[in-house]
Amino acid sequence: MMFDFMGWKEVGKLIESAIERTIGQKRVTYDLERMMEGATKLGTAEFASAIIENMQALAAKK
Repeated sequence: MMFDFMGWKEVGKLIESAIERTIGQKRVTYDLERMMEGATKLGTAEFASAIIENMQALAAKK
């Protein structure tokens, strides 16, 4: 949302898409893992790394 506010809409969309993709892959932190069947529990640093991996994958598609 901050990037959208700053006018960097493409960056904001990339981050949002990467978060959605990471959650869709069921690679999540404890708070979400305990509510999702078959999810993999990650620490916060691991979750951030998974988001970054997905950001890179999405950016490479463009």
